[in-house]
Amino acid sequence: MRYLPKSDDERRQMLAEIGARSIDDLFAIIPAEYRLGRDLNVPRQQAESEIIAYFRAAGQKNATDYASFLGAGAYRHYRPVIIDSLVQRGEFLTSYTPYQAEITQGTLQAIFEFQTMIAELTGMDVANASMYDGSTGAAEAVLMAMRVTGRQKAVVAATVHPEYREVLHTYLRYREMPTALVGYHNETGRVDLEALAAAVSSETAAILVQSPNFFGVIEDIPAIAEIAHAKGALLIVSIAEAVSLGIVRPPVEADIVSMEAQSFGVALSYGGPFCGVIAAREQFVRQMPGRLAGQTVDGAGNRGFVLTLATREQHIRREKATSNICTNQALVALMATIFLAVYGKEGMRELAEHNLAKADYAAKTLSALSGTKLRFKGAPRFHEFVLQTDEAPAAWSRRLLDNKIVGGIELSRWYPELRNCTLWCATEVMPRETIDAAAKVLAAAPVEA
Repeated sequence: MRYLPKSDDERRQMLAEIGARSIDDLFAIIPAEYRLGRDLNVPRQQAESEIIAYFRAAGQKNATDYASFLGAGAYRHYRPVIIDSLVQRGEFLTSYTPYQAEITQGTLQAIFEFQTMIAELTGMDVANASMYDGSTGAAEAVLMAMRVTGRQKAVVAATVHPEYREVLHTYLRYREMPTALVGYHNETGRVDLEALAAAVSSETAAILVQSPNFFGVIEDIPAIAEIAHAKGALLIVSIAEAVSLGIVRPPVEADIVSMEAQSFGVALSYGGPFCGVIAAREQFVRQMPGRLAGQTVDGAGNRGFVLTLATREQHIRREKATSNICTNQALVALMATIFLAVYGKEGMRELAEHNLAKADYAAKTLSALSGTKLRFKGAPRFHEFVLQTDEAPAAWSRRLLDNKIVGGIELSRWYPELRNCTLWCATEVMPRETIDAAAKVLAAAPVEA
């Protein structure tokens, strides 16, 4: 009765009201062969204490005590405890999608602060209230560029996150908007500038690149911007690792920046919810998807906040909507806002430097092992790097897992030419002792089967 509150008497009353004598009468319209004629095969009911004990035991099976070198768009960073203390306040938690945002000044101010910080970090004029995640943000940025330019083609670097490219393909699949994929330089891991220049034409709406790219390498944004603008195309820079902006020069030459803000205090949570964002030059603001909060004053001169742009299909004619993005990730964006406020400008730089140092130590330590070499050494990188090994990556992974360490991601699933290559990540939460332990495990001779 706790979970199914209708009593037998209440059920009889409801059936009598509609002229049915029983539940069977109610469902008589459904052919007998489609009705279940037996009890469900489910375990007996359990007491609340038993249910809690069950889930606690199941939770123990999670590999929470494993060290992890995984990255590739989802990054482990320390989350200040103040984040959860604030976002769990009722005034934020219960209005995370403020459909009547004009009356929730606190939420609007939080969105405004988020937009301001993102604009400062990316070097853009304006940022929106947030997108679903980095992948949808990148796809929406391409559609935005097509609206701005009136062109229907895009050029995409192969060094953009493969899953971001898959989302873009889904967006464009039935729109007759072709994309050209441009490869990367074998030595540096950067997009091939000659091939890029050859792929861009007067019909190209945008070039989409990622920096740091999927290999962790910093792209030459000024050079790419020159190629794009020479043909009247827009440059979109996707950023999967937002912490990099603490030390990497922002892509100020870009026209649109799409970013995943998960690294700013958002828990991994088995893949979401995350927090995407689009920032752009001011002249493109009316083509931005999603929402935009603005600052104003009321009749008495008091500071206030309003929803300046809300380009939702519910508000205006569907054919005029810039996107089908119906809301924003305000609660998750608030986590990022608190994170940025806690760290501040100097803290962000120190955090980025810490990540850079950890990755450099890990890359040098692991690439020094016999039968191992570091790929893409000819360009600067942030906290991810690619290792190529004589031994199959699956064998490396098994040896590490036996010691409760999760190694890098095998790249051949997306890049067949990168055989025996794995992508590794080391952030500030990765102790040097763990890096040394991984090297020790991998240095040991493989056990013969």
